[in-house]
Amino acid sequence: MHPMHLLVAPLYPAGKEPLPPGLKEEDREQFTASQKIPAMDGLGIGAFFSLMSASFAYEDPYLRQQTQAGMSNTQKAREIFKEMGKGMWRTGKGFGKVGALFAGIECVIEGYRAKNDMINPVAAGFVAGGILARHSGPKAVFGGGLAFAAFSGAVDLFLRRESSE
Repeated sequence: MHPMHLLVAPLYPAGKEPLPPGLKEEDREQFTASQKIPAMDGLGIGAFFSLMSASFAYEDPYLRQQTQAGMSNTQKAREIFKEMGKGMWRTGKGFGKVGALFAGIECVIEGYRAKNDMINPVAAGFVAGGILARHSGPKAVFGGGLAFAAFSGAVDLFLRRESSE
């Protein structure tokens, strides 16, 4: 076997990927559903942060006077809520993509290593951070990877619950 083949992750058909250790085939559906949660969490968190920041967008009275000239109060409120909704969707989508990217990379690493330990989230954080900073140059890719890896490791360490088997 060529030495390069040892570095390539095995490919599995959709729905036939190896499960983490300790899970049986009948657990596959629940496991698959749980993998979608980080993206949905990201969507919710992003929408929440956008909602909080939207309240500061209309604090400039001069800007508000220019953009809302000749509108009734109902029209102004409708316009504000429309902009808030767009911002919530845009920010939520961004957070959701980051969560899905991280969760997907972590699943690949965990499936390849066939272990569930602290290395998986740290490695996934490093790769995801590098991917997110890919357009900013090599130093930013490395720095982004280190920052995301440290954050991922800290979160996993804080939230990790060891089983009492």
